[in-house]
Amino acid sequence: MSDTTIRFSRRDTAQFFKTLNQRVNAYFKENKIKKTGNWKLYLKTIVMFSIFLTPYFLILTLDVNEWIKLLFTVIIGVGMAGVGMNVMHDGNHGSYSSKPWINRLMGASIYILAGNVYNWKVQHNVLHHTYTNIHGHDEDLDAGRVMRFSRHAKWYRFHRFQHFYSVLLYGLLTINWAITTDFKQMRGYLKRKLSYGKFPNPAKEWSLLIVTKLIYISIWIVIPMVFLDIAWWKILIGFFAMHYTAGLILSVVFQLAHVVEEVDTMIPDETGTMKNTWAVHQLFTTVNFSTKNKVVNWFTGGLNHQVEHHIFPNISHIHYTKISKIVKETAKEFNLPYNEYKTTRKAIASHFKHLKELGRKPAIQFS
Repeated sequence: MSDTTIRFSRRDTAQFFKTLNQRVNAYFKENKIKKTGNWKLYLKTIVMFSIFLTPYFLILTLDVNEWIKLLFTVIIGVGMAGVGMNVMHDGNHGSYSSKPWINRLMGASIYILAGNVYNWKVQHNVLHHTYTNIHGHDEDLDAGRVMRFSRHAKWYRFHRFQHFYSVLLYGLLTINWAITTDFKQMRGYLKRKLSYGKFPNPAKEWSLLIVTKLIYISIWIVIPMVFLDIAWWKILIGFFAMHYTAGLILSVVFQLAHVVEEVDTMIPDETGTMKNTWAVHQLFTTVNFSTKNKVVNWFTGGLNHQVEHHIFPNISHIHYTKISKIVKETAKEFNLPYNEYKTTRKAIASHFKHLKELGRKPAIQFS
């Protein structure tokens, strides 16, 4: 990742964001509602944690066929993705509640999902939300050599097949968090002195990372090995199945918002300046999908409303459906894009078509 300072244009002569912000604020004021979560989010939290943890306790207590227990690990993976998208995500954006301690508590759920709060806030809140789809700065575009998510990335011959093998790799997302990614990110972020807010104490963060990883391994591997009369390798298969399910869901949802045909990856000019203001940049680099589908809206925690989320990350996802009308109408009024796919199927098709296009040998090779 580049450490070059990126500056966004300050020229917004039409005052798009000022107008949009005033209209969104007026919506909340006129309806006398908070921008944070309400009973709908709290109820969803109970449901998501139930999907996530109930199968775990059933595995430990029920005397059922091992294939049933394997199915339970898949359900845990679904719940794991659900907690991540609906609870942890809002918590670490500070939008779950108006009370900071509740946001910290909900955000801390990432520790039993395989992640780390400090790393998440730097990687997601800072690098992704600030430098969305900017090559060399948004780490969501960085998959090493194995995947080419940007036309500015170096091309390798095997990228010609990435639209085929990508799905196999997507399922490894969260297990990589659990085993290697968090350690690599923490080392890199602390070295670069990156933070979301006040820079933390490195010794404290390393200690927290090690302790939470040990607790995580104890919950998901050690305890099952102690309480279950099952071969150790079968427990590891269940652990992998849980992660693969969650990783596949999360990866696909993430990719549909930024790695599709409707948007592009960008680079700054020679002075490190982007063409547009930050808010307008979000419109050019972000896509919504299946926003009329109530099931998708509910389960993805509003991550299918990425346009709204990127412009207003501190507003809880339960409000996105309502404010999306304001955002869409204002973008149209200012002759700006509002990218969206009507269905999840169309978004998925666009993603893999885009991967195929990025896998072709470019006319100009980037180093």
